[in-house]
Amino acid sequence: MGALLRQGGRAALGLALPLALVLGWEAAVAAGLASGRLLPPPSRVGAALAELAASGDLRLHVQATLTRVALGFLCGAGAGVVAGAAVATLAPLRWLVDPSLQALRAVPSLAWVPLFILWFGILETPKVTLIAVGVFFPVYVGVAGAIASVDRKLVEVGRIFRLSRLALVRRILLPAVLPATLVALRTGLGLGFLFVVAAELMGASEGLGYLLVDGQQFSKPDQILAAIIAFAALGKLADAVLVALTAPLVRWQDTARASL
Repeated sequence: MGALLRQGGRAALGLALPLALVLGWEAAVAAGLASGRLLPPPSRVGAALAELAASGDLRLHVQATLTRVALGFLCGAGAGVVAGAAVATLAPLRWLVDPSLQALRAVPSLAWVPLFILWFGILETPKVTLIAVGVFFPVYVGVAGAIASVDRKLVEVGRIFRLSRLALVRRILLPAVLPATLVALRTGLGLGFLFVVAAELMGASEGLGYLLVDGQQFSKPDQILAAIIAFAALGKLADAVLVALTAPLVRWQDTARASL
């Protein structure tokens, strides 16, 4: 019971700042201190969200965006974990592949858009591919860095106890790299939501990115803010789901944060 109360108090505290901003801006517009033309008050943004939800458009756009992010995240994260593990454990592969991947990591996301359109057209494939590229690099760097930073003494202790290679990976290497890997996955998921906006510029007719562009073209700032709020809510929800799914994997950790 006490743990639930603490969690409820933390959730309420996390909502305090956005709620204060919402009420403050609504009051400023109502008092005539701001026009609310380019930055509509929360009441108008809420009305736009309600209208989109009532018409079914919000569900359609959210579903399209979530599907693209999910597919791109699964492809990019899977490739990033495999590539990061391979490069970190095989020195010749690291010398051969890592410099090229580090160079490609510096390429801006929008630079890939024309090339992907030429290769894959304007349907779903280039959109998912672009998101996968955005997810791949933080996961790759995180996994490779986590494996490279494993304390050599831990490996030596495992060898002293004559652990097999599989047991060494399961009992020493995997627990050592798992926390940093999960952080890399969370970072990759966040970038997936960033890249989906660029992806939905590629001829998309549905998705929250499309709502942003449509709101800009038709001068509807309330729709733009509604799409931004939907992005924020979906991103937070997706991150919370990922944390909840992976929390049992690191339950053994005894960190300082648990006592704060």
